[in-house]
Amino acid sequence: MYEDNFSAALTTTIDDVASSTMASSSSYDGGFYFQYAVVVIGVVGTAANALILYAMIASNEHKKQLLIFNQNVFDLCSSLLLVITYTVKLCRIRLIGTLGYWLCVIFESESIYGVSIHGSMINLLSITIERYITVVHPKQSKKLLRQWVIWSAAAFAWIAGSVYQMALVISTSDLIDGVCYGFALWKSETAALIHIFWNFGSFYVTVLFVFVFCYGKILVVVRRQARVMAVHSGPGSSISQTQLSHMQTNVIKTMILVCAFYVITWTPAYVYYLLLYFVSDITITAHSVTMFLGFFYVSANPFIYALKFDPVRRILVCLIPWKKSEQAGERVERPAPGTAPTRATHQRN
Repeated sequence: MYEDNFSAALTTTIDDVASSTMASSSSYDGGFYFQYAVVVIGVVGTAANALILYAMIASNEHKKQLLIFNQNVFDLCSSLLLVITYTVKLCRIRLIGTLGYWLCVIFESESIYGVSIHGSMINLLSITIERYITVVHPKQSKKLLRQWVIWSAAAFAWIAGSVYQMALVISTSDLIDGVCYGFALWKSETAALIHIFWNFGSFYVTVLFVFVFCYGKILVVVRRQARVMAVHSGPGSSISQTQLSHMQTNVIKTMILVCAFYVITWTPAYVYYLLLYFVSDITITAHSVTMFLGFFYVSANPFIYALKFDPVRRILVCLIPWKKSEQAGERVERPAPGTAPTRATHQRN
């Protein structure tokens, strides 16, 4: 089996932007504090994603936007698994025997975190294609986007992400003399190189192309529809149709921001791991920075939904204590039609 030292281990795969692929989790300077920082990011991401999921359920958007709900579930799992993985790393558990092997494969290599990350990427593609079909090909969407198709796409993201990541880590990782080599043991250097290019093409180039193509077409169609509605709008125009158009536009804007954020935060990581195979003097600091950006993507995603997704924002605003008191005061002081003003209203007047 093809085995190399720590530097070569880092060149073996781009998959594990979340993986250090090193012999020990403490083999680089500042790693201890970096791991604590990652745990903090994971805790914030877990709390924020849980809040977004609650808001989607409370507003019934989890039924209307199943794939977007599934995306938030992925983000919640990623944040939670990030906390668990790096907590295990900080415990410095001695890796021995069968238990040590599985701790190496699942936690030290960070493969369990990679399962949700890869599933999230696949699900984000499904959302993009679903939005594209809905807006650009509305007539075909009724036939293509049936409920069972949406459920199948959501399930596929979980299955594909799990099978791919676990098959990869089991075949390229091992515990040797108490040292964990995650994603570092390949049958040949050629196999490692092929996988690097395949992974870069599949999870970055293809994803970027789909984002640009689909949302580019969507924006063209939305602008065309907006011009048509502006020309034909009038006193008798349908309010329900306007509201529906606004809701659709709101979802599109939200997902464009999510996809753009994905590209911005993950681009350095994919480029770094691609170059690492050919450039041997890249510093470990660059590796840590690219990892940090990937972790930041998962934790910061909920704030995009909180700011841009109207149904979620309304539920979250209701959870703010002073907003709740203001809304309650307005309901009490505002008299119902045909009734006498309240005592508070008389006193104010």
